Amino acid sequence: MTSQTLAGHRLPTEIDTIAELEAYLNAALRLEHATIPPYLTALYSLHPGANSDARHLIRVVAVEEMLHLTLVANVMNAAGLRVDLTADDFVPRYPAHLPSGEIDFLVSVQPFSPAAVTTFLNIERPVKAPSESRRLLRRPDLGAGTVLAASPVDPSRCFYSIGEFYEEINRGLRHLHDRYRAEGRELFTGDVARQVTGEYFYSGGGEIVAVHDLDTAIEALTLIIEQGEGLGGGIYDGEGELSHYYRFQQLQLGSYYQRGDVPGRPSGPALDVDFDAVHPVAIDVALTDYPDGSPVREAAQAFNRTYADFLAHLTAAYDGEPQKLLEAVPWMFRLRDDIERLIRNPFPGRPGVHASPVFTRASEEWS
Repeated sequence: MTSQTLAGHRLPTEIDTIAELEAYLNAALRLEHATIPPYLTALYSLHPGANSDARHLIRVVAVEEMLHLTLVANVMNAAGLRVDLTADDFVPRYPAHLPSGEIDFLVSVQPFSPAAVTTFLNIERPVKAPSESRRLLRRPDLGAGTVLAASPVDPSRCFYSIGEFYEEINRGLRHLHDRYRAEGRELFTGDVARQVTGEYFYSGGGEIVAVHDLDTAIEALTLIIEQGEGLGGGIYDGEGELSHYYRFQQLQLGSYYQRGDVPGRPSGPALDVDFDAVHPVAIDVALTDYPDGSPVREAAQAFNRTYADFLAHLTAAYDGEPQKLLEAVPWMFRLRDDIERLIRNPFPGRPGVHASPVFTRASEEWS
Protein backbone atom coordinates (compact mmCIF):
# COMPACT_ATOMS: atom_id res chain seq x y z
CA MET A 1 0.00 0.00 0.00
CA THR A 2 1.18 3.49 -0.75
CA SER A 3 -0.25 6.96 -0.51
CA GLN A 4 -0.74 10.04 -2.62
CA THR A 5 -1.92 13.57 -2.13
CA LEU A 6 -5.48 14.62 -2.92
CA ALA A 7 -7.25 17.76 -1.73
CA GLY A 8 -4.49 18.41 0.75
CA HIS A 9 -4.67 15.04 2.51
CA ARG A 10 -2.46 11.98 2.37
CA LEU A 11 -4.79 9.27 1.13
CA PRO A 12 -4.10 5.57 0.76
CA THR A 13 -4.55 3.75 -2.50
CA GLU A 14 -4.70 -0.03 -2.47
CA ILE A 15 -3.46 -0.33 -6.06
CA ASP A 16 0.32 -0.49 -5.87
CA THR A 17 1.09 -3.27 -8.37
CA ILE A 18 -0.12 -4.33 -11.80
CA ALA A 19 -1.61 -7.45 -10.14
CA GLU A 20 -3.70 -5.26 -7.83
CA LEU A 21 -4.81 -3.13 -10.78
CA GLU A 22 -5.85 -6.31 -12.61
CA ALA A 23 -7.83 -7.47 -9.55
CA TYR A 24 -9.65 -4.14 -9.38
CA LEU A 25 -10.46 -4.08 -13.09
CA ASN A 26 -11.74 -7.66 -12.95
CA ALA A 27 -13.96 -6.59 -10.03
CA ALA A 28 -15.21 -3.71 -12.22
CA LEU A 29 -16.08 -6.17 -15.01
CA ARG A 30 -18.04 -8.30 -12.52
CA LEU A 31 -19.78 -5.22 -11.16
CA GLU A 32 -20.88 -3.94 -14.59
CA HIS A 33 -22.07 -7.38 -15.66
CA ALA A 34 -23.97 -7.93 -12.38
CA THR A 35 -26.47 -5.20 -13.32
CA ILE A 36 -27.38 -6.75 -16.67
CA PRO A 37 -29.35 -9.87 -15.51
CA PRO A 38 -31.68 -7.78 -13.25
CA TYR A 39 -32.25 -5.22 -16.02
CA LEU A 40 -32.89 -7.85 -18.73
CA THR A 41 -35.27 -9.87 -16.55
CA ALA A 42 -37.32 -6.78 -15.65
CA LEU A 43 -37.31 -5.68 -19.29
CA TYR A 44 -38.59 -8.97 -20.69
CA SER A 45 -41.12 -9.45 -17.89
CA LEU A 46 -43.16 -6.58 -19.40
CA HIS A 47 -46.29 -7.64 -21.26
CA PRO A 48 -46.08 -7.06 -25.03
CA GLY A 49 -47.88 -3.87 -26.01
CA ALA A 50 -47.73 -2.33 -22.51
CA ASN A 51 -45.25 -0.19 -20.60
CA SER A 52 -43.63 1.26 -23.72
CA ASP A 53 -41.90 4.01 -21.72
CA ALA A 54 -40.53 1.61 -19.10
CA ARG A 55 -39.40 -0.78 -21.84
CA HIS A 56 -37.45 1.97 -23.61
CA LEU A 57 -35.82 3.31 -20.42
CA ILE A 58 -34.66 -0.08 -19.15
CA ARG A 59 -33.41 -1.12 -22.59
CA VAL A 60 -31.31 2.06 -22.96
CA VAL A 61 -29.67 1.53 -19.58
CA ALA A 62 -28.99 -2.17 -20.29
CA VAL A 63 -27.27 -1.22 -23.57
CA GLU A 64 -25.14 1.35 -21.75
CA GLU A 65 -24.11 -1.30 -19.21
CA MET A 66 -22.75 -3.27 -22.18
CA LEU A 67 -20.81 -0.14 -23.13
CA HIS A 68 -19.41 0.04 -19.59
CA LEU A 69 -18.29 -3.59 -19.78
CA THR A 70 -16.52 -2.80 -23.05
CA LEU A 71 -14.83 0.31 -21.64
CA VAL A 72 -13.38 -1.63 -18.70
CA ALA A 73 -12.15 -4.28 -21.16
CA ASN A 74 -10.44 -1.56 -23.22
CA VAL A 75 -8.61 -0.27 -20.13
CA MET A 76 -7.44 -3.81 -19.32
CA ASN A 77 -6.19 -4.39 -22.86
CA ALA A 78 -4.38 -1.05 -22.88
CA ALA A 79 -2.51 -2.12 -19.75
CA GLY A 80 -1.63 -5.48 -21.31
CA LEU A 81 -4.09 -7.42 -19.11
CA ARG A 82 -6.30 -10.31 -20.24
CA VAL A 83 -10.10 -10.25 -20.10
CA ASP A 84 -12.05 -13.39 -19.16
CA LEU A 85 -15.83 -13.32 -18.62
CA THR A 86 -15.90 -17.10 -18.23
CA ALA A 87 -13.95 -17.19 -14.94
CA ASP A 88 -15.47 -19.22 -12.11
CA ASP A 89 -16.42 -16.17 -10.04
CA PHE A 90 -17.55 -13.91 -12.86
CA VAL A 91 -21.33 -14.47 -12.70
CA PRO A 92 -22.61 -13.34 -9.27
CA ARG A 93 -24.89 -15.29 -6.98
CA TYR A 94 -28.20 -13.46 -6.57
CA PRO A 95 -29.31 -11.80 -4.47
CA ALA A 96 -25.99 -9.97 -4.59
CA HIS A 97 -24.90 -7.28 -2.15
CA LEU A 98 -24.07 -3.70 -3.12
CA PRO A 99 -23.16 -0.79 -0.83
CA SER A 100 -25.33 2.30 -0.50
CA GLY A 101 -23.38 4.50 1.87
CA GLU A 102 -23.01 2.93 5.31
CA ILE A 103 -25.39 0.04 4.59
CA ASP A 104 -25.87 -2.60 1.89
CA PHE A 105 -28.86 -3.52 -0.20
CA LEU A 106 -29.72 -6.67 -2.13
CA VAL A 107 -29.78 -6.90 -5.93
CA SER A 108 -32.25 -9.54 -7.09
CA VAL A 109 -33.25 -10.93 -10.46
CA GLN A 110 -36.96 -10.09 -10.39
CA PRO A 111 -39.88 -8.85 -12.53
CA PHE A 112 -40.57 -5.17 -13.19
CA SER A 113 -42.20 -3.77 -10.04
CA PRO A 114 -41.91 -0.84 -7.63
CA ALA A 115 -39.35 -2.92 -5.69
CA ALA A 116 -37.32 -3.52 -8.85
CA VAL A 117 -37.31 0.22 -9.64
CA THR A 118 -36.13 0.95 -6.08
CA THR A 119 -33.29 -1.55 -6.57
CA PHE A 120 -32.34 0.09 -9.87
CA LEU A 121 -32.23 3.49 -8.16
CA ASN A 122 -30.03 2.09 -5.39
CA ILE A 123 -27.64 0.63 -7.97
CA GLU A 124 -27.25 3.92 -9.81
CA ARG A 125 -27.57 6.30 -6.84
CA PRO A 126 -25.03 9.18 -6.86
CA VAL A 127 -23.42 8.91 -3.43
CA LYS A 128 -20.09 10.35 -2.31
CA ALA A 129 -18.43 9.39 0.94
CA PRO A 130 -18.65 12.20 3.53
CA SER A 131 -14.93 11.89 4.29
CA GLU A 132 -11.82 10.11 3.03
CA SER A 133 -11.78 7.82 6.05
CA ARG A 134 -15.26 6.51 5.13
CA ARG A 135 -14.65 5.75 1.46
CA LEU A 136 -13.78 2.16 2.30
CA LEU A 137 -15.73 0.55 5.15
CA ARG A 138 -15.45 -2.77 6.90
CA ARG A 139 -18.55 -4.92 6.40
CA PRO A 140 -19.92 -7.75 8.57
CA ASP A 141 -20.04 -11.27 7.14
CA LEU A 142 -22.92 -11.06 4.65
CA GLY A 143 -23.24 -14.82 4.12
CA ALA A 144 -24.39 -16.16 0.75
CA GLY A 145 -24.59 -13.89 -2.26
CA THR A 146 -21.81 -12.13 -4.09
CA VAL A 147 -20.57 -8.90 -2.50
CA LEU A 148 -19.97 -6.30 -5.21
CA ALA A 149 -17.81 -3.15 -5.02
CA ALA A 150 -15.68 -4.82 -2.35
CA SER A 151 -11.95 -4.28 -2.17
CA PRO A 152 -10.17 -7.09 -4.07
CA VAL A 153 -7.19 -6.50 -1.77
CA ASP A 154 -9.27 -6.84 1.42
CA PRO A 155 -12.71 -8.39 0.61
CA SER A 156 -13.94 -7.66 4.16
CA ARG A 157 -14.13 -3.99 3.18
CA CYS A 158 -16.53 -2.38 0.65
CA PHE A 159 -16.51 1.02 -0.95
CA TYR A 160 -19.08 3.60 0.12
CA SER A 161 -20.52 3.63 -3.41
CA ILE A 162 -19.81 2.50 -6.95
CA GLY A 163 -18.48 5.98 -7.67
CA GLU A 164 -15.92 5.64 -4.87
CA PHE A 165 -14.95 2.20 -6.20
CA TYR A 166 -14.12 3.69 -9.60
CA GLU A 167 -12.37 6.63 -7.96
CA GLU A 168 -10.01 4.11 -6.34
CA ILE A 169 -9.19 2.63 -9.75
CA ASN A 170 -8.53 6.09 -11.20
CA ARG A 171 -6.18 6.88 -8.31
CA GLY A 172 -4.41 3.57 -8.80
CA LEU A 173 -3.98 4.20 -12.54
CA ARG A 174 -2.43 7.62 -11.87
CA HIS A 175 -0.16 6.22 -9.18
CA LEU A 176 1.11 3.31 -11.29
CA HIS A 177 1.51 5.50 -14.39
CA ASP A 178 3.65 8.01 -12.45
CA ARG A 179 5.75 5.30 -10.82
CA TYR A 180 6.34 3.46 -14.09
CA ARG A 181 7.41 6.71 -15.74
CA ALA A 182 9.82 7.42 -12.87
CA GLU A 183 11.31 3.97 -13.46
CA GLY A 184 11.61 4.52 -17.22
CA ARG A 185 8.74 2.17 -18.02
CA GLU A 186 5.26 2.54 -19.55
CA LEU A 187 2.02 1.26 -18.01
CA PHE A 188 -0.01 1.31 -21.22
CA THR A 189 1.83 -1.05 -23.54
CA GLY A 190 -1.09 -3.18 -24.77
CA ASP A 191 -1.63 -3.95 -28.47
CA VAL A 192 -3.93 -1.22 -29.90
CA ALA A 193 -5.42 -3.81 -32.27
CA ARG A 194 -7.13 -5.40 -29.24
CA GLN A 195 -9.17 -2.24 -28.56
CA VAL A 196 -12.91 -2.32 -29.25
CA THR A 197 -13.50 0.82 -31.30
CA GLY A 198 -16.61 2.46 -32.72
CA GLU A 199 -16.59 0.32 -35.85
CA TYR A 200 -17.16 -2.77 -33.70
CA PHE A 201 -19.59 -1.44 -31.11
CA TYR A 202 -23.27 -1.43 -32.09
CA SER A 203 -25.03 0.92 -29.72
CA GLY A 204 -26.93 4.10 -29.08
CA GLY A 205 -25.37 3.95 -25.65
CA GLY A 206 -22.66 6.59 -25.92
CA GLU A 207 -19.27 6.84 -27.58
CA ILE A 208 -16.75 4.07 -27.13
CA VAL A 209 -13.32 5.23 -25.88
CA ALA A 210 -10.25 3.56 -27.39
CA VAL A 211 -7.71 3.49 -24.55
CA HIS A 212 -3.99 3.98 -25.18
CA ASP A 213 -2.71 6.17 -22.32
CA LEU A 214 -3.59 7.51 -18.87
CA ASP A 215 -5.88 10.26 -20.15
CA THR A 216 -8.02 7.93 -22.26
CA ALA A 217 -8.14 5.35 -19.44
CA ILE A 218 -9.45 7.98 -17.03
CA GLU A 219 -11.86 9.23 -19.73
CA ALA A 220 -13.28 5.71 -20.20
CA LEU A 221 -13.85 5.10 -16.47
CA THR A 222 -15.20 8.62 -15.91
CA LEU A 223 -17.79 8.02 -18.64
CA ILE A 224 -18.98 4.96 -16.71
CA ILE A 225 -19.41 7.01 -13.52
CA GLU A 226 -21.15 9.89 -15.26
CA GLN A 227 -23.58 7.72 -17.22
CA GLY A 228 -24.62 6.05 -13.97
CA GLU A 229 -24.64 8.92 -11.52
CA GLY A 230 -24.59 12.10 -13.58
CA LEU A 231 -21.87 14.71 -14.08
CA GLY A 232 -20.80 16.49 -10.89
CA GLY A 233 -24.05 15.70 -9.08
CA GLY A 234 -26.24 16.91 -11.95
CA ILE A 235 -28.94 14.91 -13.70
CA TYR A 236 -27.07 14.71 -17.04
CA ASP A 237 -23.82 12.99 -17.99
CA GLY A 238 -20.91 14.62 -19.81
CA GLU A 239 -22.57 13.94 -23.18
CA GLY A 240 -25.76 15.73 -22.16
CA GLU A 241 -27.77 12.52 -21.72
CA LEU A 242 -29.89 11.82 -18.65
CA SER A 243 -27.93 9.64 -16.21
CA HIS A 244 -29.17 6.15 -15.28
CA TYR A 245 -30.31 7.20 -11.82
CA TYR A 246 -32.57 9.95 -13.15
CA ARG A 247 -33.83 7.80 -16.04
CA PHE A 248 -35.09 5.30 -13.48
CA GLN A 249 -36.37 8.00 -11.14
CA GLN A 250 -38.78 9.01 -13.91
CA LEU A 251 -40.46 5.59 -13.51
CA GLN A 252 -40.87 6.21 -9.79
CA LEU A 253 -42.11 9.80 -10.11
CA GLY A 254 -44.26 9.22 -13.21
CA SER A 255 -42.94 12.09 -15.35
CA TYR A 256 -40.11 12.72 -17.81
CA TYR A 257 -37.30 15.12 -17.02
CA GLN A 258 -36.81 17.99 -19.42
CA ARG A 259 -34.15 20.70 -19.80
CA GLY A 260 -34.07 23.06 -16.85
CA ASP A 261 -35.48 20.57 -14.34
CA VAL A 262 -33.80 20.03 -10.98
CA PRO A 263 -33.20 16.62 -9.33
CA GLY A 264 -36.39 15.07 -7.93
CA ARG A 265 -38.75 17.40 -9.80
CA PRO A 266 -39.32 16.25 -13.40
CA SER A 267 -41.81 18.52 -15.19
CA GLY A 268 -42.18 16.75 -18.55
CA PRO A 269 -44.94 14.51 -19.91
CA ALA A 270 -46.32 11.63 -17.87
CA LEU A 271 -44.90 8.12 -18.35
CA ASP A 272 -46.79 4.98 -19.31
CA VAL A 273 -46.14 2.73 -16.28
CA ASP A 274 -48.41 -0.21 -15.43
CA PHE A 275 -46.98 -2.52 -12.76
CA ASP A 276 -49.86 -4.97 -13.33
CA ALA A 277 -48.98 -5.55 -17.00
CA VAL A 278 -46.03 -7.77 -16.06
CA HIS A 279 -45.33 -11.50 -16.06
CA PRO A 280 -44.98 -12.50 -12.36
CA VAL A 281 -41.64 -14.27 -12.75
CA ALA A 282 -39.97 -16.03 -9.83
CA ILE A 283 -37.23 -14.14 -7.97
CA ASP A 284 -33.59 -15.32 -7.74
CA VAL A 285 -34.20 -18.80 -9.09
CA ALA A 286 -31.62 -21.62 -9.21
CA LEU A 287 -31.81 -24.35 -11.83
CA THR A 288 -32.36 -26.90 -9.06
CA ASP A 289 -35.64 -25.13 -8.17
CA TYR A 290 -37.19 -26.53 -11.35
CA PRO A 291 -38.50 -30.13 -11.21
CA ASP A 292 -36.34 -32.70 -12.98
CA GLY A 293 -37.57 -33.41 -16.50
CA SER A 294 -40.02 -30.50 -16.60
CA PRO A 295 -40.24 -28.45 -19.82
CA VAL A 296 -39.36 -25.25 -17.97
CA ARG A 297 -36.21 -26.86 -16.55
CA GLU A 298 -35.19 -27.81 -20.06
CA ALA A 299 -35.93 -24.24 -21.19
CA ALA A 300 -33.88 -22.90 -18.26
CA GLN A 301 -30.97 -25.16 -19.20
CA ALA A 302 -31.21 -23.98 -22.81
CA PHE A 303 -31.07 -20.34 -21.68
CA ASN A 304 -28.18 -21.18 -19.36
CA ARG A 305 -26.21 -22.63 -22.27
CA THR A 306 -27.00 -19.64 -24.47
CA TYR A 307 -25.85 -17.25 -21.75
CA ALA A 308 -22.61 -19.17 -21.16
CA ASP A 309 -21.92 -19.13 -24.91
CA PHE A 310 -22.68 -15.40 -25.01
CA LEU A 311 -20.10 -14.71 -22.29
CA ALA A 312 -17.55 -16.88 -24.12
CA HIS A 313 -18.24 -14.91 -27.30
CA LEU A 314 -17.76 -11.59 -25.51
CA THR A 315 -14.52 -12.89 -24.00
CA ALA A 316 -13.18 -13.59 -27.49
CA ALA A 317 -14.17 -10.07 -28.59
CA TYR A 318 -12.43 -8.51 -25.58
CA ASP A 319 -9.40 -10.79 -25.84
CA GLY A 320 -7.99 -9.92 -29.22
CA GLU A 321 -10.88 -10.39 -31.69
CA PRO A 322 -12.87 -7.12 -31.39
CA GLN A 323 -14.71 -7.80 -34.65
CA LYS A 324 -16.61 -10.54 -32.82
CA LEU A 325 -18.52 -7.90 -30.88
CA LEU A 326 -20.56 -7.26 -34.03
CA GLU A 327 -21.53 -10.92 -34.00
CA ALA A 328 -22.84 -10.53 -30.44
CA VAL A 329 -25.98 -8.73 -31.66
CA PRO A 330 -27.71 -11.94 -32.85
CA TRP A 331 -26.79 -13.51 -29.49
CA MET A 332 -28.77 -10.76 -27.76
CA PHE A 333 -31.84 -11.77 -29.75
CA ARG A 334 -31.29 -15.42 -28.83
CA LEU A 335 -31.11 -14.43 -25.16
CA ARG A 336 -34.35 -12.47 -25.50
CA ASP A 337 -36.11 -15.42 -27.17
CA ASP A 338 -34.88 -17.87 -24.52
CA ILE A 339 -35.97 -15.57 -21.66
CA GLU A 340 -39.42 -15.03 -23.18
CA ARG A 341 -39.81 -18.79 -23.61
CA LEU A 342 -39.40 -19.08 -19.83
CA ILE A 343 -41.29 -16.12 -18.43
CA ARG A 344 -44.50 -16.80 -20.33
CA ASN A 345 -44.89 -20.22 -18.66
CA PRO A 346 -46.08 -21.06 -15.13
CA PHE A 347 -43.58 -22.22 -12.51
CA PRO A 348 -44.45 -25.85 -11.59
CA GLY A 349 -45.86 -26.03 -8.06
CA ARG A 350 -45.95 -22.25 -7.56
CA PRO A 351 -49.46 -20.95 -8.37
CA GLY A 352 -49.46 -17.46 -9.83
CA VAL A 353 -45.70 -17.48 -10.46
CA HIS A 354 -43.95 -17.78 -13.82
CA ALA A 355 -40.60 -19.32 -14.67
CA SER A 356 -37.51 -17.11 -14.68
CA PRO A 357 -34.07 -17.26 -16.31
CA VAL A 358 -31.09 -18.58 -14.34
CA PHE A 359 -27.93 -16.54 -14.76
CA THR A 360 -24.96 -18.65 -13.79
CA ARG A 361 -22.20 -20.69 -15.30
CA ALA A 362 -23.79 -23.72 -16.91
CA SER A 363 -21.20 -26.15 -15.55
CA GLU A 364 -21.80 -24.84 -12.01
CA GLU A 365 -25.55 -25.47 -12.15
CA TRP A 366 -25.24 -28.90 -13.68
CA SER A 367 -22.54 -30.27 -11.38
